[in-house]
Amino acid sequence: MADVEILAREGIRLGCQAADKWDAVRQSGALLVELGAVDPAYTDAMLERERSVSTYIGEGVAIPHGTDASRSLVHRTALGVLQFPEPIDWDGSPVTLCVAIASSGNEHIAVLSSLAEILMEPDQAEQLRNPNSVDDVLNLLAAVSA
Repeated sequence: MADVEILAREGIRLGCQAADKWDAVRQSGALLVELGAVDPAYTDAMLERERSVSTYIGEGVAIPHGTDASRSLVHRTALGVLQFPEPIDWDGSPVTLCVAIASSGNEHIAVLSSLAEILMEPDQAEQLRNPNSVDDVLNLLAAVSA
């Protein structure tokens, strides 16, 4: 499984719609399940995490992920990216991008670091929130998927 990418082309969805943040978290979990990265029960753990601590990180981005106890439900480290052109109300903040994280170890720390670097650059942050193509997302997150 070492040849499986953390962020694969099929893990990036542009032009999504969500009724609310809970719908967005469910869609994020469903994408990770579809990618074969997690057991279906991981989605419930993502919802549990969101109930206890918001996964909103600023700049229109949320990073839905499971609880520490759900790590046993992770088959492999993977990212899923869902872009929402119509912002979702995330506890009073608008979110246009969810980066779903499946990680059984500390791999998510590198992901958060790379995302933070992108979000500190206004042009890159805007391009990540409003990509023109899947390739835009892949190029921006290349450091994460390596």
